[in-house]
Amino acid sequence: MSELAVSTSNGPPSTAGPLTDEEICRAFNEVRAKLVSTLFVILGNQADAQDAAQDAFLKCWRHRDALPDVRNLHAWIFRVGVNAAKDMQRNVWRRRARPMGANVQEPVHEQTPPDLAEKRETLERLRLALMDLRPEEKAVFLLRQNGDLTYEEIAELRRSPVGTLKTQMRAALQKLKRVLTEA
Repeated sequence: MSELAVSTSNGPPSTAGPLTDEEICRAFNEVRAKLVSTLFVILGNQADAQDAAQDAFLKCWRHRDALPDVRNLHAWIFRVGVNAAKDMQRNVWRRRARPMGANVQEPVHEQTPPDLAEKRETLERLRLALMDLRPEEKAVFLLRQNGDLTYEEIAELRRSPVGTLKTQMRAALQKLKRVLTEA
């Protein structure tokens, strides 16, 4: 089998055969922060997001040799991560054990207490608004915004037409805008 295809573009790596241990680790580390952030919005708390990311890494690791043709390695990792989060959501025990609301922690950068309170309130409203989106709207929004994936890459991942994804993204943005302007 052939090795990792070297890309001359600045985009995410693509493969044309099995991945080496170093390649899968490097690719996963490149997207880990954005993946955990995306999984946090899906799952509602940091601990579950970290667990889903770890599960995604293990699944990617186990399947690195058996991968036929992955054109966008970062997109593939995001897909595995989102699927791991969906698996966690389907688990009845976790649904019952999950806290109702997770506090969003923001680093302090010399802001006044009222500014910090307003920022936290806005982030919490945004997080709750994201949780209220339909699952397909939430997935498209997070993959596009946090995963930095193109509509074409998301279409391939979700096996949906690009036009459908753009409609879902537009609906998600309208709902989020409405929630954030109601303040």
